[in-house]
Amino acid sequence: MQTLFVKSDSQFQCINITSQIQKIVKDSAVKDGLITLFVPHTTAAITINEGADPSVVHDLLYELDKVIPLRDNYQHLEGNSAAHIKSSLVGCSQTVLIENGSLVLGTWQAVFFCEFDGPRNRKVFVKIIGK
Repeated sequence: MQTLFVKSDSQFQCINITSQIQKIVKDSAVKDGLITLFVPHTTAAITINEGADPSVVHDLLYELDKVIPLRDNYQHLEGNSAAHIKSSLVGCSQTVLIENGSLVLGTWQAVFFCEFDGPRNRKVFVKIIGK
């Protein structure tokens, strides 16, 4: 298992980590298999979505904020309940196929670390299974 370190610089942010994940795959010398990405934080997440147009990430964060507002009648004392809910909805892990030493992603797809309670220093655990 490897650890990818991610530094967010705003409260809400989606950071494209595709190139870092692809480098881990290349360095592993695994040609065919699976890579699992796991975020060990309760106010962050990981997703796969369009990476070509930055407005997609903007729209994703915008809509999440409309559905799960920062302030509501939450009871959690830390004041970051919205971040916990967003993390649960988006999810803490993704698994991607590896074929011929590369991530198998659609033409426009990218892997994003989603920060909902930043800025912070975060981790993504990476596990490759293959041959």
